[in-house]
Amino acid sequence: MTESTFWSEIAAKARAEHRPFFTMAPMEAVSNTVFRQVVAKAAAPDAFFTEFVYAKGITNSNTKFPVHGRLYVAPAEAQRPVVQLWGNEAADFVTAAAALKEKGFEAVDINMGCPDGTVIKNHGGSDLIRNPQWAIDVIAAAKTAGLAVSVKTRLGYSKLAEFRDWIPTLLRQNVDVLTVHLRTKQEMSKVGAHFEVIDELIQLRDEIAPDTLLQINGDIPDYQAGLALAKQHPGLDGIMIGRGVFASPFAFETTPQSHSLAELLDLLRYQLELFDDFATRYDVPRFPSLKRFFKIYARPELGATDLRNAMMDAKSTAEVRQILNESPDTN
Repeated sequence: MTESTFWSEIAAKARAEHRPFFTMAPMEAVSNTVFRQVVAKAAAPDAFFTEFVYAKGITNSNTKFPVHGRLYVAPAEAQRPVVQLWGNEAADFVTAAAALKEKGFEAVDINMGCPDGTVIKNHGGSDLIRNPQWAIDVIAAAKTAGLAVSVKTRLGYSKLAEFRDWIPTLLRQNVDVLTVHLRTKQEMSKVGAHFEVIDELIQLRDEIAPDTLLQINGDIPDYQAGLALAKQHPGLDGIMIGRGVFASPFAFETTPQSHSLAELLDLLRYQLELFDDFATRYDVPRFPSLKRFFKIYARPELGATDLRNAMMDAKSTAEVRQILNESPDTN
């Protein structure tokens, strides 16, 4: 274990409230400072993760995967996010962890589950499942700065049964948190999450690394579903929600409530403000990337299909605001 108390404090608070801890998953072009603030305003989890950050890029700006604004944390954010790193070179994780500690971050997570072809081609994400020595080496390297170190992975690369060798390999590295997305790399998100293996994962953790916190991810839409799953599987420490925030930005709400179209669109206006502010700091945000979020707010079941279609045709945040201001459904 590292000397950091980041995860132990989060877990202790959750246990005192008789619940698992909840986190929002690291998602490329999604979990940046802008959307983290939006989710926090709606209903905050216990911890956030950043977008994927190429470990080498933190100290080498000439890589083909530059950091840009991925490490920016807005003053309004109550807690610095966990930085999710990817790569396979131990030396890069040594320098990255040291630099992140200097910047005030307390925790890093190592991406060993991303199924994206570009990431795998560059020996990151799920490729580490096929190369366990790389995984062992980068974990050890990340620990050298004294930060909390966690790992997010999948059950295997091509076959479900691989988890019986792969997960113990990771557990023997004594990371602070092990997050398991309950699918293989080959399955992508085309099949349902393998909830049937949760108890076996807990047993492996208990036998090999009882101090490692175990978190699961995959097909968990909201806080209530996470609570129910943890109740069914005693010993589970954490619940990570990813795509659930696209079904509702209020996914981490502890008491379910219905939310009006006006309330959702107020969140969208907030995101537009944050997006524009971020664009003045980093020449990174591109308006087209914002369009993926419109479906979160302008929902068909609330009669907002035409509104969403109109926003999808917009070319700027100013146009989206004009559409919102002129629509009779938003006032």
